[in-house]
Amino acid sequence: MKSITIQGTKRESVGKKSTKALRDAELVPCVVYGGNETLNFSATEKSFKGLVYTPEAHTVSIEVDGKTIPAVLQDIQFHPITDKILHADFYQLADDKAVIMEVPVRITGRAKGVVAGGVLRQSFRKLKLKAIPANLPDEIVIDVTPLKIGNKLYVGDIKTDGFTFMHPDNAVVAAVKMSRTAMKGGAAAEDDEEEVEGEAAAPAEGDAPAAEATSAE
Repeated sequence: MKSITIQGTKRESVGKKSTKALRDAELVPCVVYGGNETLNFSATEKSFKGLVYTPEAHTVSIEVDGKTIPAVLQDIQFHPITDKILHADFYQLADDKAVIMEVPVRITGRAKGVVAGGVLRQSFRKLKLKAIPANLPDEIVIDVTPLKIGNKLYVGDIKTDGFTFMHPDNAVVAAVKMSRTAMKGGAAAEDDEEEVEGEAAAPAEGDAPAAEATSAE
């Protein structure tokens, strides 16, 4: 999986006054869990651009005081009005320790049902999975070519390689529905657009995140 670098400065004080001062200076208060000790640091908001404002999934190399900490983003908080980043929680990676993160889904192919006049609906833009860092995929690629009208593709249908999905096997990832044109008996146009539903990827019942996302003041 691709990694981006965030350069930070260790925080000596984590009180409310210190946190407010950081935000006034357009810095983001951050915490790294999962190591021998919790690390509090701050980073510029622009350093999150390649991590947050992208559909791709990344691990993170956090550079603080000459040390590099491999991590994954666990939780991020935004201001409800301005959308400025208020706080970020990271979880430190270890080669032999599995982590949970969301990975984007990429649809390939043109479903037979779409060619026949149906509409492709994608239920998940991202899927949550668990793996050791070396086995974290950049994306989950799904070929929908075989799907006919009425067919569904489930999480259990997707081949995994060194990782486990944190969703039930019967969760529907994509499906081809009957379109209005097909229901009226009309011919399907070659340029019919495929529809995508933006449903959130809900974890399987009872699953817990790799690290507790507790914001520090």
